[in-house]
Amino acid sequence: MADPQYRLEQIIKVLRDKGHRITPQRLALLKIIAKSEGHPSVEQIYEQMKADFPTTSLATIYKTLTLLKEVGEVLELNFATAGSHYDGNKPYPHPHVICTRCGQILDRKSVALAEISQEMARLTGYEITHHQLNFFGLCPECQKAGPG
Repeated sequence: MADPQYRLEQIIKVLRDKGHRITPQRLALLKIIAKSEGHPSVEQIYEQMKADFPTTSLATIYKTLTLLKEVGEVLELNFATAGSHYDGNKPYPHPHVICTRCGQILDRKSVALAEISQEMARLTGYEITHHQLNFFGLCPECQKAGPG
């Protein structure tokens, strides 16, 4: 994981360079994203923000996350059964391993990912603009717990 303070400063710089204001609520959300070791959902971000900003709406959080996606500072992970989760530490395509029982999401590096993308473009004639690669299964803790 990137240094949270450094990551926060990076995000703030990008937003300011593009003419966006850093409101107190926006700053609170940026801090949550920058220090997150996981991939929080909108609801998880909302719960963390409520303590300091009880009047913050889910709409404000969605709008800020949409802005962060547009400027390339957060990666949205969409899951049919678990909704969207956000990665503010690695806002670029990379593989994830997701536990189908507890929902844990782990980042993993894959040197072959760029090669796979190039190969798909070559085989299909598509111009690949982005991709998402996810692996699903049971994490070691859920395996130990036995059948669900």
